[in-house]
Amino acid sequence: MSQDLEQLTALNRDYVAAVQNCDVKRFDEILAPEFYCSNPDKTLVDRAAFLEQTARPIAIRNLHAHDVKIRIMGDFAIIHAATSYTTADGQQASGRYTDCWAKTNGTWLAVSAHVSR
Repeated sequence: MSQDLEQLTALNRDYVAAVQNCDVKRFDEILAPEFYCSNPDKTLVDRAAFLEQTARPIAIRNLHAHDVKIRIMGDFAIIHAATSYTTADGQQASGRYTDCWAKTNGTWLAVSAHVSR
């Protein structure tokens, strides 16, 4: 496994855990200044709004990513994955996400995320 693939695999794990744990500090470390996220409700939020949104407790539990596909193209990477989770009312649900990462000065940072549920 290439070093970039190892780093992106770990970052993807961190990203999913940070969503579940409302970990603003971790997102602050791994989001690029120009980060944008399109949410399941179709809103588009910038980095500051995403960090604000992350700080609010989420209603889903047991969030897991699976069927993860990482494509690396030089200093750019796309991560596609399916998710499974438990809703606030205890139902099993699933979704998908696509995250784009860019490597700047040797460090991978998330530049965009698209989430569907």
